[in-house]
Amino acid sequence: MQDHVTIVRHPLVQHKLTLMRERSTPTALFRQLLREISLLLAYEVTDDMPMATRHIHTPLREMDAPVIAGKKMALVSILRAGNGLLDGVLELIPSARVGFIGLYRDEETLEPVQYYFKVPPELGERLVIVVDPMLATGNSAAKAIELLKEAGARNIRFLCLLAAPEGIERMRSAHPDVPIVTAAVDEGLNEHGYIVPGLGDAGDRMYGTR
Repeated sequence: MQDHVTIVRHPLVQHKLTLMRERSTPTALFRQLLREISLLLAYEVTDDMPMATRHIHTPLREMDAPVIAGKKMALVSILRAGNGLLDGVLELIPSARVGFIGLYRDEETLEPVQYYFKVPPELGERLVIVVDPMLATGNSAAKAIELLKEAGARNIRFLCLLAAPEGIERMRSAHPDVPIVTAAVDEGLNEHGYIVPGLGDAGDRMYGTR
């Protein structure tokens, strides 16, 4: 993981991301692509989970086989767009505990406003993966992670589809201990705080509210 950020350059990830960027991609296909790409990103963000062994019986013999160690991980979605990534990651890790943080961006100040917070217990003993498709200004992500740390989380990773340099810098400044996994780092933000070239508003495109 270089400089706090891992960019997943797998051809399938990049191909699906290009389809999602295209403005003519319909809502149903956008949601499908987001679910598919989240499965691929989940492999990367969970690559170095701690392992243990368990004694099992195969149909042929006994053996000591690898299993994931510790408490089940927690997936925390930043509402509402984070649910698109959440759904895909849950297909890969259905036993994960799930939490939600409701934040919306004040369109004038671009600062996050909290309206909901519900997370699993014992966060300090779990790997916590925060999901949100877009890391733009980084203000919402930084606020969400601040809330999770206040709730006891210590091992946190941030998973997004797209990131802007401004958002990465904000996260690096606020939470240098939280690595970021993303499919691409774009040029920057426009005057409205949206990622350019980006793919528009991920929540609107997921739910057809654009």
